[in-house]
Amino acid sequence: MGGGVADPSEAPATGAGWLTLAAMIVVVSMASIDMTIVAIAAPDIQQGLRLSSTGLQWMVSSYLVSLAALFALGGRLADVVGHRTMVISGTILFTFASIMCGATPTGSIAETWLIAFRVLQGAGAALMFPAALAIVVASFPIEHRGRAIATFFGFAGLLTALGPFAGGYLTQWTWRSIFWVNVPVAILGLILTFMAKVENSRVREPIDWRGAVLIATGMAASVIGLQQASTWGWTSTATLGCIIGGAVVIGFFFEFERRHSHPLIRVSFFSIRTFTAQNFVLLFASAAFVPIIFFASIYAQVALGWSTSNAGLYLLIFFVGYVPGVQIGGRLLDQGRARTAVVWGAFVAAAGLWAWSARLQDLSENQQWPWMVVTGFAIAVVMSSANTDAINQVPAENYGEATGITQTARNYGAALGLAILGTVLSTTVRTKTEGSLATLGIDKSQADTIAASLQGSGGGKSSGAISQLGSNAEQAFQMIRLDFAQASQAVFRCLALFMLISGVAAVIGLSRSRQSGGAGASGGAGPSGTTEVGSHERSERSGER
Repeated sequence: MGGGVADPSEAPATGAGWLTLAAMIVVVSMASIDMTIVAIAAPDIQQGLRLSSTGLQWMVSSYLVSLAALFALGGRLADVVGHRTMVISGTILFTFASIMCGATPTGSIAETWLIAFRVLQGAGAALMFPAALAIVVASFPIEHRGRAIATFFGFAGLLTALGPFAGGYLTQWTWRSIFWVNVPVAILGLILTFMAKVENSRVREPIDWRGAVLIATGMAASVIGLQQASTWGWTSTATLGCIIGGAVVIGFFFEFERRHSHPLIRVSFFSIRTFTAQNFVLLFASAAFVPIIFFASIYAQVALGWSTSNAGLYLLIFFVGYVPGVQIGGRLLDQGRARTAVVWGAFVAAAGLWAWSARLQDLSENQQWPWMVVTGFAIAVVMSSANTDAINQVPAENYGEATGITQTARNYGAALGLAILGTVLSTTVRTKTEGSLATLGIDKSQADTIAASLQGSGGGKSSGAISQLGSNAEQAFQMIRLDFAQASQAVFRCLALFMLISGVAAVIGLSRSRQSGGAGASGGAGPSGTTEVGSHERSERSGER
């Protein structure tokens, strides 16, 4: 239970290891489910609490912004304070925040209350997730690690898929239950953690709190600027100030970390070419993955006119491909074929998204489902391979820190993707709706009100704004369904572009001659199992101590 770190490359894949894996899957399942369950229930929450459109958007995004801003600190705390300690602390914090989200009072305080505790939920997940993944990585030898991590992320993906499905049915009882369901899950996760007798591995080093403030400020500012651009305007001082200011702060953070003796993020990790390339891949792949879930859910409700529970079934089509894709990605990694998995997976995902987008205007899932499955499968292959391959490049004692970096890239990418594409969607919907409804003699301000109310209400025909149009209501509704599908097409083409960028990054950054089965404590993974960078990194770490 002390500060020593066992070499996981010598650890057998015993029953205890699989019990540990099960415990960590249950613990992080809350964070996985909450990425999607709130998105599907958003219309019910907005109606129940009378949230503004901006408040509704922030209810979804604040969780991811908090995750992105605090994941690096969570990874560092996992290494320094102890993996088991941070799993337990993060789980308790996440559960408390979930209870408070479910207890949101009605009235003027509702919006502030809910967003604040969603931020706290994100903080709990940021403490819990990197520690949990580091525990899994350290519990299996290199030759079994790919399969273990694939199982970890496979279940996380499955639970992410079940989020919308479960949310659709739970909201039929009360939207508050989507938060309260985390309580029994947390209790089970804590029981399994104690049964698995997870060790509290840690290193004795100070924590870079100033670096934590810098990265949190930079990431939060940039996401806020991108997300509010549709409200403030792209050329407004506030938008440009947040985006440019956030980028400057992030740049200053990396320069500060480079000079710090005990940095929050060890910048020297980025001298490992594979580590850098895979994090870049994760950034853009995540900018596609999480937004797919959110925007596909909205599309199903607004354009297809489906209920929240049926919208969850629509998303399950995507995850039919995603879950086996995670397993294939893990196996390719174990076979030393990470580059193949990431390159081809990214390009196939880009093609799948483009083909999917071309069929959105058909307003029929029958034309879309083959491309949804292909896209889900390909994205899963990319993310499972890239994530584990990146972690395998660093010394074993820094798994928590490396996990913090990879998950920061993933969640920052997801937050950026939602912010950018949310602006694209709202702007395009507004423009197209104004043009369509003008043919019915409806003025610009009323068209804007209708577009906003439909996005918030899930697209139901009973929307008050549409019902006020009288005899034009049905025709206007059909027009807006098609307008929304066309706007979604623009969003999905941007998603395809993100995956294309991931593929190009992999082609440029990953060596053809390199085999990537994972290096574990050895650092990098070359044909012989080691690299000069990995050896240099180990020497550097020894010199610091």
